[in-house]
Amino acid sequence: MRTRTLLAGSVAALGLAVGTLAPAAAAPDHRTNRTSASSMTATAAPAYKKYVAMGDSYTAGPLIPWNSTWCFRSNNNYPAWLATDLGLYYQSGAFRDVSCSSADTTNLTQPQPTPTPEVNLATQQPQLDALTLDTDLVTLGLGGNDYGVFGSLIGCGEHRDEDPTGAPCRDHYTVNGVDTLSAALDNTGANLERSVAQIKERAPGADVVLVGYPRLLPPSGYCPDTVPFADGDYAWADSLNRKLNTVMRNAANRKGALYVDTYGPALGHDACAGDAAWVRGQTSDLLAGAAYHPNAAGMRAVSKIVLEALGGSASSSTTMKKAPAGADTEAELKKQRWARQHDDELVPTS
Repeated sequence: MRTRTLLAGSVAALGLAVGTLAPAAAAPDHRTNRTSASSMTATAAPAYKKYVAMGDSYTAGPLIPWNSTWCFRSNNNYPAWLATDLGLYYQSGAFRDVSCSSADTTNLTQPQPTPTPEVNLATQQPQLDALTLDTDLVTLGLGGNDYGVFGSLIGCGEHRDEDPTGAPCRDHYTVNGVDTLSAALDNTGANLERSVAQIKERAPGADVVLVGYPRLLPPSGYCPDTVPFADGDYAWADSLNRKLNTVMRNAANRKGALYVDTYGPALGHDACAGDAAWVRGQTSDLLAGAAYHPNAAGMRAVSKIVLEALGGSASSSTTMKKAPAGADTEAELKKQRWARQHDDELVPTS
């Protein structure tokens, strides 16, 4: 049985419930309220000087052109767009993205073999190593891969034939009346609290932002051709998506970080939404994104949500950026060839 690791944290095809940004005449000090995006204003963004992005595949953006490392990290993911809107993307030393597909919270402090532990073509340094005392903005999108929760979740299509109108995947992961995946998320909350504390220790002057997982499934209805879950597993999977975001929100509140909800704003943009979708369904496209992961439109949308939570307004441009100067084109082609040959391992597993 394959071990799925939510190329972005145990497959976070997850979600949240978001608050509405409060309008205001003047932007408040961005360091005075880090607990809820709903309390921030959408005016001028703070002037950050050094931004570090950390996270799993839901941050990295596997297979969204272009991926520059064996982490399958796109330069069109939400950190890259956020850095662009903050005026940091093209400034030397001002922006660093160390998010990595398949990462979990242990990879903040431990090296990560990529693209998979079994096929170690490059070892990534612990993500916390990117922080310095002068880092003033950190975004973190992690948690879905802890304990393999969402990696297991996206494999639910394998159980559909057992009971197409029931909830065979939920039943599979229920042991002695206990939903083991939901229970694992309780432990993920403690991991995230520890993660925020570790970030604050390395970068004590930084604003720390926990970016939630977007919505994978609609509130009602089904799209089995796109997401081949049994009918009853849709609501259960969505409940896990929401719970992951809840433990993220609680961790942020308890440790003085800002939590940004992307689940609420993603209403109508789930994997069943066709051209309006911010996340893909069961199929991968080597030039558009990995299965059950955000697409380019989703990444741009999340970047705008985060920017607004910080008090800024994004430009309307959605043009794909060119790879950064000096990018190794041959290395990129090598990664694309590898992904094409190992689709079942990498997307959405590793």
